[in-house]
Amino acid sequence: MTTFAGRALHYVFKVPDRKTTMDFYRKVLGMKVLRHEEFKEGCEAQCNGAYDGRWSKTMVGYGPEDNHFVVELTYNYGVKSYDRGNDFLGITIQSAEALQRAKAEAWPILEGNVLEAPGGYKFHVVNQPQPTNRDPVLKVTLASSSLTKSLNYWNGILGLTIFDKTDKTAVVGFKENEAKLELKEITEPVDRRQAYGRIAFSIPHSEQENLAKLIEERKQTVLTPLITLPTPGKADVRVIILADPDGHEICFVDDEPFRELSQPDYESERVLDMQIKKDRS
Repeated sequence: MTTFAGRALHYVFKVPDRKTTMDFYRKVLGMKVLRHEEFKEGCEAQCNGAYDGRWSKTMVGYGPEDNHFVVELTYNYGVKSYDRGNDFLGITIQSAEALQRAKAEAWPILEGNVLEAPGGYKFHVVNQPQPTNRDPVLKVTLASSSLTKSLNYWNGILGLTIFDKTDKTAVVGFKENEAKLELKEITEPVDRRQAYGRIAFSIPHSEQENLAKLIEERKQTVLTPLITLPTPGKADVRVIILADPDGHEICFVDDEPFRELSQPDYESERVLDMQIKKDRS
């Protein structure tokens, strides 16, 4: 089995309402805006989905992307709703403080200490003090129509380690001390619809071509072949976008330039707030 020096990075959501969404992530979950960018046209790798118009990207999390799993919020101007499927099942965080903030903000706490972000995205909250020596984000849970097929892909081809397994679930990842991916078998086909997301990992630049070759040899799906995405004034990054047997999108970016690109830009939060006010979004 081929192994890659991977690192978990983020999960991408499409959001229809930036103001309420940002209130949730900042005031309830207690995450910080790490960086915000505005774009005039769609991304070549469809980072914002199958949309060609103006859009924005906001990275939020509990700490810098170098050592935290974060959330990428993409907003397509003019799109006010997305049809959500059954593909995304939740993100688990450890933060009793988030539950306390939810009560203070009168944000509904659903059964099982679940907080629901605008758009219907669920956050499962472990009611224990938020850790300070590690990332509070524990795992992302995605639906699987066949756990066997999913593991053959994620473990057998991509080389992620299986950290835990039951009859219907498996927890996989590249490293012990970072957020994991949980695959949970459901009793119906996985339906991604319009609101489908994307999970992102990094691997060294030198390993990307080996990954592309392996995927080709195994006759697996490539959504976007290796492509370099320019970022004016910042590092260009090279990505390859794959899809697992259920169509879950997976981005592998080259780690070295991404570490440069993803350095926090806390001042950009002011641009976000200005655009929300201007766009009433």
